[in-house]
Amino acid sequence: MSLSDAAHAAPRAGATPALNSPAKVLTASLVGTTIEFFDFYVYATAAVLVFPALFFPSSDPMTALLASFATFSIAFFARPFGALVFGHFGDRIGRKATLVAALLTMGISTVVIGFLPSYEQIGVIAPLLLALCRFGQGFGLGGEWGGAVLMATENAPEGKKNWYGMFPQLGAPLGLFLSSGLFWILLHFMSEEALLSWGWRIPFVSSLLLIAVGLWVRLSITETPDFQKAIDNEERVAVPAVELFKNHKVSIVLGTFVALATFVLFYICTAYLLSYNVKVVKIPFTDALAIQIWGSVVFGAFIPLAGKLAERFGRREILTLTTILIGVFSFLVPVLMVENEMRIMGFVTLGMALMGMTYGLIGTALAAPFPTRVRYTGSSITFNFAGIFGASLAPYIATWLQSNYGLAYVGYYVLFAAAITLLCIFASGKGKV
Repeated sequence: MSLSDAAHAAPRAGATPALNSPAKVLTASLVGTTIEFFDFYVYATAAVLVFPALFFPSSDPMTALLASFATFSIAFFARPFGALVFGHFGDRIGRKATLVAALLTMGISTVVIGFLPSYEQIGVIAPLLLALCRFGQGFGLGGEWGGAVLMATENAPEGKKNWYGMFPQLGAPLGLFLSSGLFWILLHFMSEEALLSWGWRIPFVSSLLLIAVGLWVRLSITETPDFQKAIDNEERVAVPAVELFKNHKVSIVLGTFVALATFVLFYICTAYLLSYNVKVVKIPFTDALAIQIWGSVVFGAFIPLAGKLAERFGRREILTLTTILIGVFSFLVPVLMVENEMRIMGFVTLGMALMGMTYGLIGTALAAPFPTRVRYTGSSITFNFAGIFGASLAPYIATWLQSNYGLAYVGYYVLFAAAITLLCIFASGKGKV
């Protein structure tokens, strides 16, 4: 179904859509984000393990790694464009059809990566095609995340928005677990030579199966009650982005930097840490991936805890406390990130526990300031702007700081992000975060 077809199929004013069961809503939001983040993190893992050798050959391994991380960052700059395009249709024709289109965009881009020739085969065209596919991944995810959060929160009963809003957030640790786990399995059943030759393609091509499951789930749900009310009350606007940037600029800026520490912390504890373990500590690929798998388990365990605590004590209060703890954690970076696997396990356990606490609430927090008519666009834009400032260059910056100044400066980088986030939480009014 095209977006134009979906527009004609949108519920008519006054129509009463069938109510989605809680299980169907939460499954649809969780399955979709799991698939999207699986696709996203498969690239992040490959950017460390295989892409430097296959797409960015260089006599200096660090130069090749930095080039690989540069293409990794492209997706974050693509995400706001995806947020604007998919957000427009999500606020105009509905959440459901837009989520299906975003899932297909992300999925197709991922599968194509699995069929790309290497630099050795076609030269400089290979990294250019890789960059184009990475842009497609970011474009799709830019439209996916906001819609998934709204699918959950706009179906939530009174007093349950934080709990419902954490379900799509669980897609991130599940996607990380599946992507890392798949590479871990491949390395146990094939040599590194075979992985570099053809095995790396398996995770990307296998995304086809996940896409099929995601489409089946997404197509079975109906539109959200909040969006149906917007239709009934004729609240939709012709160009949501215009109203958003005209009337909600402060919410965009504050929301972007409220999520800054979340993004910096995550990519320090995942993509950068994986690179550090393999390239600096010289941990075998399989052991480095096992550490990342453990981190995804801790990450996932703390997301529901964040939802429960926010329902009891308040979302703003829990986000404030967690951000302060991230600042404290930053001083442990040079202490724990030494060439000792037990300390590194301590680092990833503490870091990903804090990540679960902040990420579990950030979706609901970023959607809260915006009215229904621009909520898809607004929440997506703030989340993806935060991705640019907090995540796109985090592995690159951390690698550069570590190489030139030492691990303490990686910690200062995390501290700086936490301080900005804390200030923006305080600057946001009650109920706006």
